[in-house]
Amino acid sequence: MHTTGLSLLATGLALALAGCAGPGPGPGAGMHAHGPGPGMGGGGAGMGAGMGMGPGRMAMASLGPTQGNAVRGLVVFHQMADGQVMVYARVSGLKPNGEHGFHIHEKGDCASTDGTSAGGHFNPDGKPHGPQGAAHHAGDMPSLKADANGMADQKFTLSAGPTVAAGAGSVVGRSVIVHANPDDYATQPTGNAGGRLACGVIAGH
Repeated sequence: MHTTGLSLLATGLALALAGCAGPGPGPGAGMHAHGPGPGMGGGGAGMGAGMGMGPGRMAMASLGPTQGNAVRGLVVFHQMADGQVMVYARVSGLKPNGEHGFHIHEKGDCASTDGTSAGGHFNPDGKPHGPQGAAHHAGDMPSLKADANGMADQKFTLSAGPTVAAGAGSVVGRSVIVHANPDDYATQPTGNAGGRLACGVIAGH
């Protein structure tokens, strides 16, 4: 998708979340140059609908494919009043009916062709890698689960670590990575999730 298409998608999402994110820069400001890909241009309003978001801060990452891959999408982070962060991800180009590791990485850098410039998992507290119900990195998130068309459309909350607001746990200025394999939530420190299919820098909005 061209940058114009991404701007339209972000604008639709911003309208859907009107009154939730508070004042801030325009919907396209600071977003990664890669767009969410074919078939996603009308998803902005749908992403915001039914998210149940209250007042708080918002950040977005536009996922672009690493070399030789076709994964694209948009990930929204929203700081909730109870301290949790709600995440909404809409990602295309995945393995049909496949599962893919999905993490926040420490560096806001998607310049490398293989995504390694994003560094390791975001882990400001020095915890082991793991699932949400146990000790885990601040950047550990539930895996993406694609449908028969290779599309993942998921919403979940993160607690005990990541924030959108400024601070040591802030996800703003980090990056989001989609991996080739499922996360086993046991292998240290990566979950054995394999190569990096897509990368996107997280920008505050």
